[in-house]
Amino acid sequence: MILVTVGTEQYPFNRLMSWIEVLLETGLIQDEIVVQYGNSTILPAGAKVYRFLKEDKFQDLINQASIVIAHCGEGTLLLLDSLEKPYILVSRSQRYQEHVDDHQVELALALSQINVPIAWSPGDLVRFINEPRKVSLAEISQASALAICESLHNRFNQPLTTELSVGISR
Repeated sequence: MILVTVGTEQYPFNRLMSWIEVLLETGLIQDEIVVQYGNSTILPAGAKVYRFLKEDKFQDLINQASIVIAHCGEGTLLLLDSLEKPYILVSRSQRYQEHVDDHQVELALALSQINVPIAWSPGDLVRFINEPRKVSLAEISQASALAICESLHNRFNQPLTTELSVGISR
């Protein structure tokens, strides 16, 4: 089973829902799909769908899933990174009215520099589903972590004041 989760953001993530629907319709996804769709207004035909999930049900679904496809939220990233599941992230974009800004796109760009799986298209999802891989942010080097900090600093042009989950701060 593949779990798709978009979190609880007030904006719909219809682009991801459409990708999943197309992959199901074309048979490119053969697995059972469970979707936590939040405020999305497009629901993938053929998927088992939940608008929101209580924490215990969400945890059960993650435990059952062979792969997790998730929005690129910081909290979701940290949760998925703590698990022993392959995951791929899809960033919400302001361009498609999926969020108020592009912080998820910026995070996805930085994470892609250290080989965290990011889907920029439905084809990326298909490739990942066919060859899932588990990554761990805890395993990145200090140099990589500093490179991510520097990349985000340059993109946002703001002082770095928060610690990364790997415990490096400036």
